[in-house]
Amino acid sequence: MTETLSLADLAVLVLYLAGMVAMGIWFSRRSGTPDQFMKAGGSIPGWAVGISIFGTYVSSISFLALPGKALGGNWNPFVFSLSIPIATLVAVRWFVPFYRRSGEVSAYHHLEQRFGAWARTYAVCCYLLTQIARMGTIMYLLALALAPLTGWSLLTLILVSGVITIIYTLIGGIEAVIWADVVQSFVLIGGALACGCLLVFGMPQGPSQVFEIASQNDKFSLGSFGWNLAQPTFWVVLVYGLFINLQNFGIDQSYVQRYATARTDREAAKSVWVGALLYLPISAVFLFIGTALFAYYTTQPDLLPPGLDPKAKPDAVFPHFIHAGLPVGISGLVIAAIFAAAQSTLASSLNCCATLTLCDVVKRYFRPGATERESMKVLRWSTLGFGIAGTAAAVAMMRIKSALDAWWELASIFSGGMLGLFLLGLISRRAKNPAAVTGVVVGVLVIVWMTFSPKAAWPESLEWLRSPFHNFLVIVIGTMSILLVGLLVSRFAGRTPGAPQAKTPERSMAAR
Repeated sequence: MTETLSLADLAVLVLYLAGMVAMGIWFSRRSGTPDQFMKAGGSIPGWAVGISIFGTYVSSISFLALPGKALGGNWNPFVFSLSIPIATLVAVRWFVPFYRRSGEVSAYHHLEQRFGAWARTYAVCCYLLTQIARMGTIMYLLALALAPLTGWSLLTLILVSGVITIIYTLIGGIEAVIWADVVQSFVLIGGALACGCLLVFGMPQGPSQVFEIASQNDKFSLGSFGWNLAQPTFWVVLVYGLFINLQNFGIDQSYVQRYATARTDREAAKSVWVGALLYLPISAVFLFIGTALFAYYTTQPDLLPPGLDPKAKPDAVFPHFIHAGLPVGISGLVIAAIFAAAQSTLASSLNCCATLTLCDVVKRYFRPGATERESMKVLRWSTLGFGIAGTAAAVAMMRIKSALDAWWELASIFSGGMLGLFLLGLISRRAKNPAAVTGVVVGVLVIVWMTFSPKAAWPESLEWLRSPFHNFLVIVIGTMSILLVGLLVSRFAGRTPGAPQAKTPERSMAAR
């Protein structure tokens, strides 16, 4: 699996990459002001913003990992998708109107008004650090998956993906990101559907054989409906998905910034529904590909190369099929789709990091009255800087993968703290700075305990303190700890005499 791409496949891939750069150049004419660069002047139709939200949902990891999950197991990951409509209802009812009414492009500006500058800065730092790690992880795993398909080195693939994404994000702003997401999403969906169809119609006894084999092996199961909190049961995955999606819609700058790009409040609400409801069936397509791969290679095991055991390495089967099982030209389309999924996430992260750098760092602490020209310099240089940092993180993963695995665990700690803090400010009008600080400290300690106590390095003398919960529940229990402790502290502390009241948007949200 180290052959180079055919000329036709290479042409498809090169045309796609060139198209992304051309799109950035095209939109560069309309990204010359900070408002255009960060919000596209609030001129994007809701359906396009919604497809962009879908593109943010799906990374190259989803494109490759979900088929592997279904091949090696069942449809239990689909329960995550089933939680999305519930989170969407909450987002459309509360989150979108809140951010649209505030008029701020930053997802964390309101935290300063509710709890002080520390809360805003804490959330921004957590987001920026997490995005650098996220970009590095996506670029590295993208290169790892595509290296055997293209014959290119890991370093080459990392640099190509990094440079292309930086160029069209740097010159095109959020408008280029959103419209590139639209194109990339269609490429991604087309590639996934092509794989699914070729697998189904490539069965020796016809399409029905896929369903027969899958049913005999319980491949369509959504998991156990028991109440074991140490296993990824239906209920554990459903609650985990709900909290992750509330986090996405409520505090993730990648989503919040898109609300500001929509033409009207109604279009913004529509965009959330479009993105959420589009991901639901497409995630099912990804899982079906995994199920079809299981049936395909169960009936034709001779098509697998020696040493590739689907049970031991389920994630490696789909890349092999892309390389060996797809017709010339279609392989190039699917590889472009994997690039598309990665670049959609990377470009969004870059633009959002640049936006927060300007709004929450430079304007907050250094240049409150920055001119348009100064602001554009900050946006462009920070886009370039974060792009380089993300690419460097990907290159570093080639040597220190275990260190970045540890970082991802720390990232889950920070994101859990951010969600709990946001919900505390959303729900309670009484909650002030002491309640927020106490809640975050207690909640982060709970998350640290749940993250690290199940590991082998945990001292045997503290065996009785091991967390009995599945790691999917880390964000659930951690977030609820922050929220409940904050509510208790605010209730017993009462109103502090002379304490400043939150400003109107935040007060109205907390009172709902």
